[in-house]
Amino acid sequence: MNFISDNAYGAAPEILAALARVNSGTASGYGTDKASKHVTEQLCELFEREVAAFPVATGTAANSLTLATLTPHYGAIFCHEGAHIYSDECGAPEFFSGGAKLVPLAAQHGKLTPEVLRQALSNFYRGDVHQVQPMTISITQATERGTVYTPGEVGAIGEFAKAERLLLHMDGARFANAIASLGCKPADITWRAGVDAMSFGLTKNGAVAAECVVFFDRARLADFEFRRKRGGHLFSKMRFFSAQIEAMLEDGLWLRLASHANSMAQQLSRELAKLPGFSLEDPTEANEIFVRLPNQSIADALKAAGARFYVWGPMRDKPVVRLVCSFATSESDVNAFLAACRRAVEVKA
Repeated sequence: MNFISDNAYGAAPEILAALARVNSGTASGYGTDKASKHVTEQLCELFEREVAAFPVATGTAANSLTLATLTPHYGAIFCHEGAHIYSDECGAPEFFSGGAKLVPLAAQHGKLTPEVLRQALSNFYRGDVHQVQPMTISITQATERGTVYTPGEVGAIGEFAKAERLLLHMDGARFANAIASLGCKPADITWRAGVDAMSFGLTKNGAVAAECVVFFDRARLADFEFRRKRGGHLFSKMRFFSAQIEAMLEDGLWLRLASHANSMAQQLSRELAKLPGFSLEDPTEANEIFVRLPNQSIADALKAAGARFYVWGPMRDKPVVRLVCSFATSESDVNAFLAACRRAVEVKA
Protein backbone atom coordinates (compact mmCIF):
# COMPACT_ATOMS: atom_id res chain seq x y z
CA MET A 1 0.00 0.00 0.00
CA ASN A 2 2.70 2.44 -1.00
CA PHE A 3 1.04 5.56 -2.42
CA ILE A 4 3.75 7.99 -1.36
CA SER A 5 5.02 8.58 -4.93
CA ASP A 6 5.30 6.98 -8.34
CA ASN A 7 9.05 7.27 -7.70
CA ALA A 8 8.70 4.68 -4.93
CA TYR A 9 8.45 1.82 -7.40
CA GLY A 10 11.24 0.31 -9.49
CA ALA A 11 11.62 0.02 -13.23
CA ALA A 12 9.35 -1.65 -15.75
CA PRO A 13 10.66 -5.05 -16.94
CA GLU A 14 10.88 -3.75 -20.51
CA ILE A 15 13.23 -1.00 -19.34
CA LEU A 16 15.52 -3.41 -17.55
CA ALA A 17 15.56 -5.62 -20.64
CA ALA A 18 16.52 -2.63 -22.79
CA LEU A 19 19.38 -1.79 -20.45
CA ALA A 20 20.62 -5.36 -20.65
CA ARG A 21 20.53 -5.26 -24.46
CA VAL A 22 22.43 -1.99 -24.74
CA ASN A 23 25.03 -3.28 -22.31
CA SER A 24 26.20 -5.80 -24.91
CA GLY A 25 29.14 -4.79 -27.09
CA THR A 26 30.52 -1.30 -27.55
CA ALA A 27 29.08 2.05 -28.58
CA SER A 28 30.28 5.58 -29.19
CA GLY A 29 29.83 8.03 -26.36
CA TYR A 30 28.27 11.36 -25.44
CA GLY A 31 25.02 10.81 -27.34
CA THR A 32 26.48 9.75 -30.68
CA ASP A 33 25.33 6.13 -30.23
CA LYS A 34 22.51 4.44 -32.18
CA ALA A 35 20.00 4.54 -29.34
CA SER A 36 20.43 8.29 -28.81
CA LYS A 37 20.02 9.02 -32.50
CA HIS A 38 16.96 6.79 -32.64
CA VAL A 39 15.36 8.62 -29.72
CA THR A 40 15.41 11.85 -31.70
CA GLU A 41 13.81 10.06 -34.66
CA GLN A 42 11.13 8.59 -32.41
CA LEU A 43 10.31 11.95 -30.87
CA CYS A 44 10.13 13.62 -34.27
CA GLU A 45 7.57 11.00 -35.26
CA LEU A 46 5.70 11.26 -31.97
CA PHE A 47 5.39 15.05 -32.13
CA GLU A 48 4.86 15.12 -35.91
CA ARG A 49 7.65 17.62 -36.56
CA GLU A 50 11.40 18.02 -36.39
CA VAL A 51 12.50 18.41 -32.78
CA ALA A 52 15.81 18.63 -30.95
CA ALA A 53 15.97 16.06 -28.14
CA PHE A 54 18.49 15.74 -25.29
CA PRO A 55 18.40 12.98 -22.67
CA VAL A 56 19.27 13.91 -19.09
CA ALA A 57 19.04 11.96 -15.84
CA THR A 58 16.66 14.02 -13.69
CA GLY A 59 13.60 16.20 -13.98
CA THR A 60 15.35 18.96 -12.06
CA ALA A 61 18.12 19.04 -14.67
CA ALA A 62 15.62 18.97 -17.52
CA ASN A 63 13.58 21.85 -16.11
CA SER A 64 16.48 23.96 -14.90
CA LEU A 65 18.67 23.69 -17.99
CA THR A 66 15.73 24.35 -20.30
CA LEU A 67 14.45 27.35 -18.35
CA ALA A 68 17.99 28.73 -18.15
CA THR A 69 18.21 28.48 -21.94
CA LEU A 70 14.88 30.22 -22.46
CA THR A 71 15.29 32.87 -19.77
CA PRO A 72 18.11 35.42 -19.25
CA HIS A 73 19.43 35.97 -15.75
CA TYR A 74 17.44 39.20 -15.44
CA GLY A 75 14.19 37.49 -16.49
CA ALA A 76 11.04 36.39 -14.67
CA ILE A 77 9.53 32.91 -14.94
CA PHE A 78 5.82 32.68 -14.09
CA CYS A 79 4.66 29.38 -12.59
CA HIS A 80 2.01 27.94 -10.30
CA GLU A 81 2.77 28.30 -6.60
CA GLY A 82 2.79 24.52 -6.28
CA ALA A 83 5.10 23.98 -9.26
CA HIS A 84 7.96 21.57 -8.77
CA ILE A 85 10.40 24.16 -10.12
CA TYR A 86 9.35 26.54 -7.33
CA SER A 87 8.90 24.29 -4.32
CA ASP A 88 10.97 21.15 -4.93
CA GLU A 89 14.12 21.94 -6.92
CA CYS A 90 16.24 23.71 -4.29
CA GLY A 91 16.71 26.86 -6.36
CA ALA A 92 18.14 24.96 -9.34
CA PRO A 93 16.29 27.03 -11.99
CA GLU A 94 17.63 30.22 -10.45
CA PHE A 95 21.11 28.74 -10.11
CA PHE A 96 21.44 27.46 -13.68
CA SER A 97 19.92 30.62 -15.16
CA GLY A 98 22.26 32.82 -13.17
CA GLY A 99 19.52 34.53 -11.21
CA ALA A 100 16.23 34.45 -13.13
CA LYS A 101 13.33 35.04 -10.72
CA LEU A 102 10.52 32.51 -10.24
CA VAL A 103 7.16 34.23 -9.77
CA PRO A 104 4.68 31.85 -8.06
CA LEU A 105 0.99 32.35 -8.82
CA ALA A 106 -2.09 31.03 -7.04
CA ALA A 107 -4.62 29.24 -9.24
CA GLN A 108 -7.29 26.61 -8.69
CA HIS A 109 -6.48 22.91 -9.11
CA GLY A 110 -2.86 23.59 -10.01
CA LYS A 111 -3.64 25.16 -13.40
CA LEU A 112 -2.60 28.60 -14.58
CA THR A 113 -4.96 30.59 -16.79
CA PRO A 114 -4.53 33.62 -19.05
CA GLU A 115 -6.49 35.66 -16.52
CA VAL A 116 -4.14 34.76 -13.67
CA LEU A 117 -1.12 35.44 -15.86
CA ARG A 118 -2.53 38.73 -17.10
CA GLN A 119 -3.04 39.94 -13.53
CA ALA A 120 0.52 38.93 -12.61
CA LEU A 121 1.96 40.63 -15.67
CA SER A 122 0.23 43.87 -14.76
CA ASN A 123 2.65 44.21 -11.85
CA PHE A 124 5.69 44.31 -14.14
CA TYR A 125 6.97 47.13 -16.33
CA ARG A 126 8.98 46.21 -19.38
CA GLY A 127 12.13 48.24 -19.76
CA ASP A 128 12.22 49.25 -16.10
CA VAL A 129 15.79 48.55 -14.98
CA HIS A 130 14.60 48.19 -11.39
CA GLN A 131 12.57 45.07 -12.17
CA VAL A 132 13.22 41.61 -13.55
CA GLN A 133 11.74 41.37 -17.02
CA PRO A 134 8.86 38.98 -17.91
CA MET A 135 10.27 36.25 -20.14
CA THR A 136 8.83 32.78 -19.60
CA ILE A 137 5.76 30.86 -18.44
CA SER A 138 6.15 27.34 -17.07
CA ILE A 139 3.19 24.98 -16.76
CA THR A 140 3.12 21.41 -15.46
CA GLN A 141 1.37 18.61 -17.36
CA ALA A 142 -0.12 16.72 -15.55
CA THR A 143 -0.24 19.25 -12.72
CA GLU A 144 1.01 18.79 -9.19
CA ARG A 145 -2.65 18.49 -8.13
CA GLY A 146 -3.40 15.52 -10.37
CA THR A 147 -5.33 17.58 -12.91
CA VAL A 148 -4.69 17.87 -16.64
CA TYR A 149 -4.58 20.86 -18.97
CA THR A 150 -6.80 20.30 -22.02
CA PRO A 151 -5.48 21.24 -25.48
CA GLY A 152 -7.72 24.30 -25.36
CA GLU A 153 -6.35 25.40 -22.00
CA VAL A 154 -2.74 25.03 -23.11
CA GLY A 155 -3.63 26.78 -26.36
CA ALA A 156 -5.13 29.74 -24.51
CA ILE A 157 -1.94 30.13 -22.47
CA GLY A 158 0.12 29.72 -25.64
CA GLU A 159 -1.83 32.50 -27.37
CA PHE A 160 -1.39 34.73 -24.33
CA ALA A 161 2.34 34.02 -24.25
CA LYS A 162 2.71 34.84 -27.94
CA ALA A 163 0.74 38.09 -27.60
CA GLU A 164 2.86 39.14 -24.63
CA ARG A 165 6.17 38.07 -26.22
CA LEU A 166 6.75 35.36 -23.61
CA LEU A 167 8.08 31.84 -24.10
CA LEU A 168 6.19 28.78 -22.86
CA HIS A 169 7.84 25.85 -21.09
CA MET A 170 6.14 22.61 -20.04
CA ASP A 171 7.27 20.46 -17.14
CA GLY A 172 6.13 17.06 -18.38
CA ALA A 173 7.25 14.91 -15.46
CA ARG A 174 3.89 13.12 -15.81
CA PHE A 175 3.31 13.93 -19.47
CA ALA A 176 2.47 10.29 -20.22
CA ASN A 177 -0.31 10.35 -17.63
CA ALA A 178 -1.73 13.50 -19.21
CA ILE A 179 -1.74 12.01 -22.71
CA ALA A 180 -3.25 8.75 -21.43
CA SER A 181 -5.99 10.79 -19.73
CA LEU A 182 -6.74 13.11 -22.65
CA GLY A 183 -6.35 10.59 -25.47
CA CYS A 184 -5.03 13.37 -27.71
CA LYS A 185 -1.92 13.59 -29.84
CA PRO A 186 1.20 14.83 -28.02
CA ALA A 187 1.50 17.63 -30.58
CA ASP A 188 -1.94 18.96 -29.61
CA ILE A 189 -0.87 19.96 -26.10
CA THR A 190 2.68 21.01 -26.94
CA TRP A 191 3.95 22.88 -30.00
CA ARG A 192 0.56 23.19 -31.69
CA ALA A 193 -0.67 24.88 -28.51
CA GLY A 194 2.32 27.23 -28.35
CA VAL A 195 4.80 25.31 -26.16
CA ASP A 196 8.40 26.18 -27.06
CA ALA A 197 10.23 23.50 -25.09
CA MET A 198 9.42 20.79 -22.59
CA SER A 199 10.80 18.30 -20.11
CA PHE A 200 9.56 14.90 -21.25
CA GLY A 201 9.39 12.79 -18.09
CA LEU A 202 9.91 9.03 -17.98
CA THR A 203 11.38 8.22 -14.57
CA LYS A 204 8.04 8.45 -12.75
CA ASN A 205 6.54 6.23 -15.44
CA GLY A 206 8.83 3.25 -14.96
CA ALA A 207 12.31 4.24 -16.15
CA VAL A 208 15.35 3.86 -13.92
CA ALA A 209 16.52 7.44 -14.54
CA ALA A 210 15.66 9.07 -17.85
CA GLU A 211 14.17 12.41 -18.83
CA CYS A 212 14.39 14.17 -22.16
CA VAL A 213 14.50 17.87 -23.01
CA VAL A 214 12.62 18.59 -26.22
CA PHE A 215 12.87 21.84 -28.19
CA PHE A 216 10.16 22.27 -30.80
CA ASP A 217 12.05 24.99 -32.64
CA ARG A 218 15.82 24.80 -33.02
CA ALA A 219 15.87 28.60 -33.01
CA ARG A 220 15.13 28.35 -29.26
CA LEU A 221 17.97 25.90 -28.69
CA ALA A 222 20.62 28.62 -28.22
CA ASP A 223 23.43 27.32 -25.99
CA PHE A 224 21.54 24.44 -24.38
CA GLU A 225 24.11 21.84 -25.41
CA PHE A 226 26.87 23.74 -23.62
CA ARG A 227 24.65 24.19 -20.57
CA ARG A 228 23.94 20.45 -20.46
CA LYS A 229 27.65 19.66 -20.56
CA ARG A 230 28.52 22.29 -17.97
CA GLY A 231 25.66 21.04 -15.77
CA GLY A 232 27.05 17.50 -15.75
CA HIS A 233 24.30 15.85 -17.82
CA LEU A 234 26.17 14.99 -21.01
CA PHE A 235 26.94 11.39 -20.08
CA SER A 236 29.77 9.47 -21.65
CA LYS A 237 27.65 6.30 -21.66
CA MET A 238 24.54 8.11 -22.86
CA ARG A 239 23.21 4.91 -24.45
CA PHE A 240 22.02 3.71 -21.04
CA PHE A 241 19.76 6.74 -20.69
CA SER A 242 18.66 6.80 -24.31
CA ALA A 243 17.87 3.07 -24.31
CA GLN A 244 15.27 3.67 -21.61
CA ILE A 245 13.57 6.39 -23.64
CA GLU A 246 13.80 4.27 -26.78
CA ALA A 247 12.11 1.33 -25.05
CA MET A 248 9.40 3.56 -23.58
CA LEU A 249 8.46 4.95 -26.98
CA GLU A 250 8.56 1.54 -28.67
CA ASP A 251 5.06 0.14 -29.32
CA GLY A 252 3.42 2.66 -26.96
CA LEU A 253 4.87 1.26 -23.73
CA TRP A 254 4.92 4.73 -22.15
CA LEU A 255 1.15 5.10 -22.62
CA ARG A 256 0.32 1.58 -21.44
CA LEU A 257 2.23 2.11 -18.21
CA ALA A 258 0.65 5.53 -17.63
CA SER A 259 -2.83 4.24 -18.45
CA HIS A 260 -2.49 1.59 -15.75
CA ALA A 261 -1.43 4.19 -13.18
CA ASN A 262 -4.35 6.41 -14.15
CA SER A 263 -6.79 3.51 -13.99
CA MET A 264 -5.69 2.58 -10.47
CA ALA A 265 -6.04 6.21 -9.39
CA GLN A 266 -9.53 6.47 -10.87
CA GLN A 267 -10.64 3.31 -9.09
CA LEU A 268 -9.21 4.50 -5.80
CA SER A 269 -10.65 8.00 -6.19
CA ARG A 270 -14.18 6.78 -7.00
CA GLU A 271 -14.35 4.57 -3.92
CA LEU A 272 -12.80 7.11 -1.56
CA ALA A 273 -15.41 9.68 -2.58
CA LYS A 274 -18.13 7.30 -1.35
CA LEU A 275 -16.76 7.05 2.19
CA PRO A 276 -18.40 9.21 4.89
CA GLY A 277 -16.37 12.31 5.69
CA PHE A 278 -13.93 11.84 2.79
CA SER A 279 -13.84 14.58 0.13
CA LEU A 280 -11.73 15.02 -2.98
CA GLU A 281 -9.84 18.31 -3.09
CA ASP A 282 -9.24 18.19 -6.86
CA PRO A 283 -10.61 16.21 -9.80
CA THR A 284 -8.63 12.98 -10.32
CA GLU A 285 -7.57 13.27 -13.96
CA ALA A 286 -4.18 11.53 -13.93
CA ASN A 287 -2.49 9.36 -11.29
CA GLU A 288 -2.55 11.62 -8.21
CA ILE A 289 -5.36 11.93 -5.68
CA PHE A 290 -5.77 14.64 -3.05
CA VAL A 291 -8.36 13.66 -0.48
CA ARG A 292 -9.41 15.31 2.77
CA LEU A 293 -9.88 12.83 5.59
CA PRO A 294 -12.54 13.17 8.31
CA ASN A 295 -9.92 13.56 11.05
CA GLN A 296 -6.30 12.90 11.99
CA SER A 297 -7.11 9.58 13.64
CA ILE A 298 -8.09 8.16 10.24
CA ALA A 299 -4.67 9.05 8.85
CA ASP A 300 -3.01 7.50 11.90
CA ALA A 301 -5.04 4.30 11.50
CA LEU A 302 -4.11 4.02 7.82
CA LYS A 303 -0.43 4.39 8.60
CA ALA A 304 -0.72 1.82 11.37
CA ALA A 305 -2.25 -0.55 8.81
CA GLY A 306 0.89 -0.18 6.67
CA ALA A 307 -0.22 2.46 4.16
CA ARG A 308 2.31 5.04 3.02
CA PHE A 309 1.36 8.50 1.76
CA TYR A 310 2.15 12.17 2.24
CA VAL A 311 0.08 14.49 4.38
CA TRP A 312 -0.12 17.52 2.10
CA GLY A 313 0.21 20.99 3.52
CA PRO A 314 -0.18 22.01 7.18
CA MET A 315 -1.68 19.55 9.64
CA ARG A 316 -5.31 20.30 10.41
CA ASP A 317 -8.24 18.61 12.10
CA LYS A 318 -9.15 17.21 8.69
CA PRO A 319 -5.81 16.54 6.95
CA VAL A 320 -5.39 16.39 3.18
CA VAL A 321 -3.34 13.44 1.98
CA ARG A 322 -1.78 12.79 -1.41
CA LEU A 323 -2.04 9.33 -2.92
CA VAL A 324 -0.04 8.50 -6.05
CA CYS A 325 -0.56 5.41 -8.19
CA SER A 326 2.19 4.06 -10.42
CA PHE A 327 2.73 1.76 -13.38
CA ALA A 328 3.22 -1.04 -10.84
CA THR A 329 0.39 -0.27 -8.40
CA SER A 330 -1.72 -3.39 -8.05
CA GLU A 331 -5.46 -3.65 -7.75
CA SER A 332 -4.93 -5.68 -4.58
CA ASP A 333 -3.07 -2.75 -3.00
CA VAL A 334 -5.88 -0.40 -3.97
CA ASN A 335 -8.46 -2.75 -2.48
CA ALA A 336 -6.38 -3.25 0.67
CA PHE A 337 -6.12 0.51 1.16
CA LEU A 338 -9.86 0.97 0.67
CA ALA A 339 -10.54 -1.82 3.15
CA ALA A 340 -8.26 -0.10 5.67
CA CYS A 341 -10.16 3.16 5.12
CA ARG A 342 -13.50 1.43 5.73
CA ARG A 343 -12.22 -0.20 8.91
CA ALA A 344 -10.88 3.12 10.18
CA VAL A 345 -14.22 4.80 9.52
CA GLU A 346 -16.11 2.03 11.33
CA VAL A 347 -13.82 2.21 14.36
CA LYS A 348 -14.22 5.98 14.53
CA ALA A 349 -17.99 5.68 14.27
